[in-house]
Amino acid sequence: MPENGNGLLQQNESLYGRSVGPNHSSIVRRENGDNHSGPVAVHPPLFHGILPGDYTRISAAARVKEFTRGQMLYIEGDSVQQVLLVTSGFVKITKFGLSGTEVILRFGVPGDVLGAVGLLSTGKHCATAQAFRLCRALVWEAPAFKALVERFPVLHRNMARLLEQDLLELEERFREVATERVGPRVARQLVRLLKQMGRPVNGTVELALSREDLAHMTGTTLFTVSRLLSAWEARGMVTSRRESVAISDIKSLRAMSEES
Repeated sequence: MPENGNGLLQQNESLYGRSVGPNHSSIVRRENGDNHSGPVAVHPPLFHGILPGDYTRISAAARVKEFTRGQMLYIEGDSVQQVLLVTSGFVKITKFGLSGTEVILRFGVPGDVLGAVGLLSTGKHCATAQAFRLCRALVWEAPAFKALVERFPVLHRNMARLLEQDLLELEERFREVATERVGPRVARQLVRLLKQMGRPVNGTVELALSREDLAHMTGTTLFTVSRLLSAWEARGMVTSRRESVAISDIKSLRAMSEES
């Protein structure tokens, strides 16, 4: 019997967001799409190991800002003016090739820190960040965030852990592009995205992304992704729409992702 969306929800404490440490009162919210949000008790990984009083002081140094769908948070090569902590929604992190081809490096999810790596290294953004749907973030001005990192060294350690997670995933995806067939590669990326961005809809788990987005994440073409999704839809595994993919048979998708 196909494994439905509710089954996946029961197996995972959080469908999206970073793994975190002990909880405190939190400003992070889950949101998938423009009109689906709700508060959850998630302690942002950036603040892991921070005392509650210090957590309040660090948060108070930031302002809350909302970004509409498609709005640029920053552009690759620009100097870092701000550091952002995503509190709801999703952010598309991209780089562009010399020909203008877009590659999606990852999606920023609630709890992710954006801009800090560039601020503390070259002073420039190494990628472009764009609101994938309506999203909100805590925003620190760059000098204020630098001062906080100097005052609370644990922030630097936590950022290093987050960066390590991102690099490990990028290494794994590069290996997949170099060594695996496109079918298992696309299936595996969908499984990853389910945990980060999926939301239950009518017994399925829906991902609010287009076929083109999926192609940009897996190093393949829109035609190939469309062909794969059409074949999987015929088998009852997925339902593909213009800007979403609904997974109805997660067990079969996982099996597909593990094929050699």
